[in-house]
Amino acid sequence: MPSQPKALVRPPVPRLAEGLVTHVERVPVDRELAVRQWEGYVRALRDHGWQTVELPPEEACPDSVFVEDAVVVLGGTALVCRPGAPSRRAETRAAEEAVRALGYAVRRVEAPGTLDGGDVLKSGGTVYVGLGGRTDEGGVRQLRAAFEPLGARVVPVPVTRVLHLKSAVTALPDGTVLGHPDLAPDPSCFPRFRPVPEEAGAHVVLLGGDRLLMASSAPRSAELLASLGYEPVPVDIGEFEKLEGCVTCLSVRLRDLPEPPAG
Repeated sequence: MPSQPKALVRPPVPRLAEGLVTHVERVPVDRELAVRQWEGYVRALRDHGWQTVELPPEEACPDSVFVEDAVVVLGGTALVCRPGAPSRRAETRAAEEAVRALGYAVRRVEAPGTLDGGDVLKSGGTVYVGLGGRTDEGGVRQLRAAFEPLGARVVPVPVTRVLHLKSAVTALPDGTVLGHPDLAPDPSCFPRFRPVPEEAGAHVVLLGGDRLLMASSAPRSAELLASLGYEPVPVDIGEFEKLEGCVTCLSVRLRDLPEPPAG
């Protein structure tokens, strides 16, 4: 029987409103509302068959709720990131401990390279990696060294108009890449590209089957995807969107769990 997929999550800390912003203007963040929205996000994962693994709060790191940036997994290998923002580097410790406890072989991105997990989009056998923002060429080289031996094809994609690659694009189960025309990289970077009418509509988490976790701020995109046969599962993450967050960056999905040790 296949093991239940797991997702790493991390609760928002009191200093959430101090999180970094790069491509948007800073606006007030309601931390109490953010906590309720985070709880709703976690509940949506659990309601659709995911076991959540909650990391302890990293009180000194306002952005630590965006746990996806800390580690990238493929097969039985976990690559612990070295975030491009120095203020976020303490976030990786607990993520490394969690994936090690789950049985992953752990590798680390070493200085001076930088890699944010939000820049890594896995689709089929291809791993797209955003280059030019928080992730540099050294980080891409180390990701390639970790994942190409596992059979992945690593494709760098220039990122200029958004914080991370997955701030601009994500992929459907069939490999079609979704993106908003104003923010997406050159569509020729991808074999199949479908534009969506809202920025938040470019962000989907594959829950299994045809179910897609999406932000409730993208109703027209949800209608489009429903017309294609998918089942959108909307969640309100408005307070995190103020900090350039989206549905992908609030968890690390561990579909490719390693085989348990013998004996």
